[in-house]
Amino acid sequence: MMMMGETWSQLGSLIATAMFLWAIFDKYFPQHLRSLILSHTKKLTSFVYPYIQIKFPEFTGEYLKRSEAYAAIETYLSSKSSSEAKNLKAVVVKDSSQPVQLSMDENEEVTDEYEGMKVWWGVKKIPPRTQSFSFYPEVEEKRYYKLTFHKSHRETLCGKYINHVLQEGKAITVRNRQRKLCINNPSQNWGGYRSTKWSHVTFEHPASFDTLAMDSKKKEEIINDLIKFREGKEYYAKIGKAWKRGYLLYGPPGTGKSSMIAAMANYLNYDIYDLELTTVKDNTELRRLLIETTSKSIIVIEDIDCSLDLTGQRKKKKEQEKDEEKKDPASKMAKGEEESSSKVTLSGLLNFIDGLWSACGGERIIVFTTNYVEKLDPALIRRGRMDMHIEMSYCGFEAFKVLAKNYLDVDSHELFATIDHLLEETDMTPADVAENLMPKSQNEDAETCLKKLIEAFKTAKEEATKKAEEEARLKAEKEEKEKHEDTQEDVKVDESLAKDVKENGVDVVKDDKTLGKEVKENGVTA
Repeated sequence: MMMMGETWSQLGSLIATAMFLWAIFDKYFPQHLRSLILSHTKKLTSFVYPYIQIKFPEFTGEYLKRSEAYAAIETYLSSKSSSEAKNLKAVVVKDSSQPVQLSMDENEEVTDEYEGMKVWWGVKKIPPRTQSFSFYPEVEEKRYYKLTFHKSHRETLCGKYINHVLQEGKAITVRNRQRKLCINNPSQNWGGYRSTKWSHVTFEHPASFDTLAMDSKKKEEIINDLIKFREGKEYYAKIGKAWKRGYLLYGPPGTGKSSMIAAMANYLNYDIYDLELTTVKDNTELRRLLIETTSKSIIVIEDIDCSLDLTGQRKKKKEQEKDEEKKDPASKMAKGEEESSSKVTLSGLLNFIDGLWSACGGERIIVFTTNYVEKLDPALIRRGRMDMHIEMSYCGFEAFKVLAKNYLDVDSHELFATIDHLLEETDMTPADVAENLMPKSQNEDAETCLKKLIEAFKTAKEEATKKAEEEARLKAEKEEKEKHEDTQEDVKVDESLAKDVKENGVDVVKDDKTLGKEVKENGVTA
């Protein structure tokens, strides 16, 4: 027993001496000498310790910017930490569907395996050496992740495994994030503290391709195109094009253009940036807004024919306005306050969607919507800029069956044949059809709603017939009026001609007599 006590006493004394010597070495040895001794010590230990360690610090740079690699590793190890580690730390994640993420606390360790190779991850911290004053003070303790693995696996783990961890961590972050619906702020609000160029809310629109009222073949074509784009990173790099794609949605109001955008965003798990062009002052601001958008996003410009004067008639319209201003200078002052302050040009918008600036970032979709595609400048919607043109037309029978399933939960009914016949005769938007199919009370069943829709079709057909007859009558009256005006104009011309002949008749006779006299005097040769 005495021998054991003496042994422990000697061991404690030895440890105390070692700690004292280490403190003297760490604080009072010159930096260059300390570094030299440590480097040689590590070389000696490497012969008996066959493991390699890599550190990933939490903060990088002078301004305490959190490392993206550290955040990706923390996300990647979250599931392993929650199942293996005993001491956990809850990390609040902003804009995520899982607002609390569990990670390892200090001095914990978890294992991972990659292609049969085992690795160890741990969390360590370094206390600050000295206290100093700075406008950007250091954090109290520096944390870092430490990766440990056998040196025989160095080539594979230093390259493929670390890239796998970072990519998978970022992918998990994207999957768990709360998707955003963003709107651009006016440029005068960009300069404040914590101000941003985009404001956002959580995107929660429930639209999907299953509930979209559209022909099934057209939906399948759009879905296949979206899948090809989402998985086409290497393909776009191979052909030398920016990883982006343009869609033009056109058709009458109420045909589901906004629902189509929401369905695309939900299918791809993308954010939406709703760009309001009228608040953008010039092309420079437009480029700055583009730079602030993220990948995996859809940039939307709705009703682009109304947003700015970007149609093919721009030059003609400006010349017409100049002529009006010359005739009435006061009109220019009256319109001054109403005119938009935006100086975004067609060339600026084209550069935004298809120029050098469009290649900043990747995996973006640009969507234009319009009710009147014929008004748009052809340069704006040509293939290569708007790669896919999607016509959102009036409701067909396939679209009706989708709406009937959505609103009434019926796949077939004896009234479907009547509705199919009416759909061929009458134009009605999916929005109008859906409104008539929606039950307005608990007492309305599927048959009641279908009969209500049939009555709406009959009413719409009668109104369309009356409208067509009225348009035909107005057209006939206009043609008759123009014909009458042309006849009156011809009569006036004839009367004017007759008056001229009557007034100039005597002079004509005199001129003939004079000519005869000259011929008689000068002979036939004259």
